[in-house]
Amino acid sequence: MAASKWAIRLDAVLVQAVIAGALSFAHLHDLAAAAGQDGWKAWAYPVSVDLLMVAAWRRLSVLRKVGGPVGAAWFWFAVALVASLGANVATAGLLDLANVPAWLRILVAGWPALAFLGGTLLVHTPADHETAEPEPLRPVVEPVSVPADSAPEPEPDAVEAGEPVPALPAPPSVDVPPALVDHARKLADAHRTATGNPIDADTLRDRLGLPGPMAAQLATQLT
Repeated sequence: MAASKWAIRLDAVLVQAVIAGALSFAHLHDLAAAAGQDGWKAWAYPVSVDLLMVAAWRRLSVLRKVGGPVGAAWFWFAVALVASLGANVATAGLLDLANVPAWLRILVAGWPALAFLGGTLLVHTPADHETAEPEPLRPVVEPVSVPADSAPEPEPDAVEAGEPVPALPAPPSVDVPPALVDHARKLADAHRTATGNPIDADTLRDRLGLPGPMAAQLATQLT
């Protein structure tokens, strides 16, 4: 139901547009013929006025979308609108078409040059590809490939080169109280019984809360 209403409404709009266009076309033709433009020239004037108006409106729409200058498009749209509206008003009985004044004959005769100028300027008005600011160029960094021959070779290991490896310093000797040794021996026996392995320095350090060097020396004494 909604689609049918929309179709009827759309048809009414089209019929109204056709009627209005036909009347305006006829008024422009009558005015041009009364101003001395006979034959096919009188029929060309309405086409010229309407085409200039349509071209100006389309250019105006494009420039609005891209944010370009719309002053020129508005100007030529107003010129075509005044020409069309003036012809419709002039043929409503306010002007004697049998005795057209000279200034109107001059305007009608000069209209082709004016319409040609307006159409040319509209065509050359900056469009979307001209008004849009170009994006800044970004430098393209290409990866640098290093040849295998020029790659730095790793330094030979000190052991392979035959150089002596410095020995690690021995842990400093720490005096362990005898009572602590007895207690640690009991823990070591219990650890061997439970795991089958001798107790190590890390386990002694964790179980007794001893410093690392003292736990290492105590483990050495227990073994």
